[in-house]
Amino acid sequence: MLDALKSPILAFQDFILLSVRALTNIFRTPRYTDDIMLQADSIGVGSLPIVILTGFFSGAVMGLQMSRALNQYGATGQVGAIVSITLVRELGPVLTSLLVAGRNASGIASELGSMKVTEQIDAMRALGTDPTQKLVTPRLIAMAVTLPLLTILSDFVGLCGGWVIASSLLNQTSSEYWNTAYRILEWNDLAQGLLKPFLFAILISLIGCFYGIRTSGGTQGVGRATTQAVVVASVWIFVLNFFITQIFVNL
Repeated sequence: MLDALKSPILAFQDFILLSVRALTNIFRTPRYTDDIMLQADSIGVGSLPIVILTGFFSGAVMGLQMSRALNQYGATGQVGAIVSITLVRELGPVLTSLLVAGRNASGIASELGSMKVTEQIDAMRALGTDPTQKLVTPRLIAMAVTLPLLTILSDFVGLCGGWVIASSLLNQTSSEYWNTAYRILEWNDLAQGLLKPFLFAILISLIGCFYGIRTSGGTQGVGRATTQAVVVASVWIFVLNFFITQIFVNL
């Protein structure tokens, strides 16, 4: 029993140590600004198409489902409010983070894993460069900056998708839809709608880097690390989302 627990406990310890080093490196020099910009472009701009597409249709589907339910009570005028609060609180941050995790956690793990199995990371250490400072921290900063911005864009595009449904199928005026969507939101909703993707970004980047740096076993190990990074990041997004939601509900 103790032998079975030894491996996950050691892995968790290594993850905590990597996280602490990556976070403290934010306040140390050198900062590798060029690497941060390259990663921000890859993570943020590269994820724009899938975020916009899924955000729009998520809002449209939410509008369709809510219109059917609310029509029974003659309250179809509240479609904008329900779509807005659902997207901002939950669906926007979680769905966007899952998409970014699937696209970028796998990319980070495979990139660093390839560097690991080809001994590029060992060569970096031999030349006196801190791999955590050079490889992990730029990805952490880029992800923490771009994911909240992607979430804001996803929320807006999702609201546009709900507006298309409300105006075309429910004969709701644009002013009525946008007024209800805007007025229902409170500071509590906006706070958790921005805090969630920020924390998810830290989690996704660290998990991707952790599994990439720990890769072993050649090309098969790279594939295994990529799969583990996506699965673990996706699961922990849901777990962390539950605890954050619980905190804001109690507030």
